[in-house]
Amino acid sequence: MNTSKSLSFMDRCMTLWVFLAMALGIVISFVFPSFPRLINGWSVGTTSIPIAIGLILMLYPPLTKVNYDKMGDVFRDKKELAFSLIQNWIVGPLLMFALAIIFLHNYPNYMVGLIMIGLARCIAMVIVWNELAQGNNDYAAGLVALNSIFQIIFYSVYAYFFISVLPKFFGIQTKTPNITMGEIAKTVFIYLGIPFILGIGSRYLIIKSKGKDWFEYKYVPKISRITTWALLFTIVLMFSVKGVKVVQLPLDAVRVAVPLLLYFVLMFFITFWIAKKTHTSYPISATQAFTASSNNFELAVVVTVGIFGLNSGEAFAAVVGPMVEVPVMILLVDVALWIKRRYYK
Repeated sequence: MNTSKSLSFMDRCMTLWVFLAMALGIVISFVFPSFPRLINGWSVGTTSIPIAIGLILMLYPPLTKVNYDKMGDVFRDKKELAFSLIQNWIVGPLLMFALAIIFLHNYPNYMVGLIMIGLARCIAMVIVWNELAQGNNDYAAGLVALNSIFQIIFYSVYAYFFISVLPKFFGIQTKTPNITMGEIAKTVFIYLGIPFILGIGSRYLIIKSKGKDWFEYKYVPKISRITTWALLFTIVLMFSVKGVKVVQLPLDAVRVAVPLLLYFVLMFFITFWIAKKTHTSYPISATQAFTASSNNFELAVVVTVGIFGLNSGEAFAAVVGPMVEVPVMILLVDVALWIKRRYYK
C-alpha cells in the first residue's frame, strides 16, 4: 500500500510546472535555433543521451522505493492481472486504432504515428503518475515488468498487424514497418532496465549497510525530489528539440492531439469505472487506470524515427504524443485524487 499522506507544494502545482517547462522548451528552440542540433548530436543511434539521462533519473526514485519482497503478491490476484492485460493489450490498441481511423484516415502518416503510440504500452512514466496519485507502487512495478515482457515479444507483431494488415480492411494503404525484438529490447533496457537495476541494487545495498529505518527516513526523502526535477528537465529537452515544428504546424498538431486526448480520457475513466464496479481498492484502481491510459512515448518516438525518419509524419505524430500525454496525465492525477476523496473511504 502506498503510504504517502499528502502531496508537497511542488506536486500540488505540478500541472503549472509542466506547462512552464513546455513553454521554456519552445522558447529555447526559437531563441537558440542551434540547440536542437546540439541535443540531437548527443545521440547513440536513435537514443538521445540527454533525454535518456532525464528519464533514468526520473524513474530511479520510485523504482528504489518499491518493496520488491512483495512482488509475488501482485501476481496472485489473477482477476486483476487478467483485467490489466485486457485493458493494455486488447482494449487500448483497438481504441487508439479506431480513433486514428476516425480522425486521421485522410492523413495516413499521422494515423500510423498515432497507432504506434497506442501499441506502445507504458513501462516508465506510469510509475511517476501512479506515485503522484497515491496508487500502489508495488503493483505498478509488477504491471510495468509484465508490460515490458509483452512489449519485447509482441510489439513488432502488433505493429505489423495494426499498420500493414488491419488498415486494408478500411481501404487505407500504409508502409510496412520493420521492427525487430532486439530494437524494442534495447529501448526497454535503456529506459526501464537501467533505473530498475540501479533502484533495486541501491535499495538492498543501503538497507543491508545502513538499515531499513535509515533507508526509509533518510535516503528516500532525499532522492524523492529527483523525479520531479528530472521530469521537468526531460520536458524542456523534448520541447526544445521539437517545439518549433509543433508551432509551425499548429493545425496538424491539433489534428493529432484531439484523438490522443480522447484516448487518454476514455481509457482512464473506463478503467477506473470498471475497477470501482468490481470493488477494487483505490490504490489498485488508480494503478490500473494509469497503466491502461498511459503510453510508452519513448518507444513510439524511437521506433517511428528509426523506421520512417526524423522528418516523417509518423515521427511528428509520435512527438505530439508526449506533448499531450504529460499535461493530461498530470491533470488526471488531480482527478484521481478527487475520485479518492469523493468515492473511496
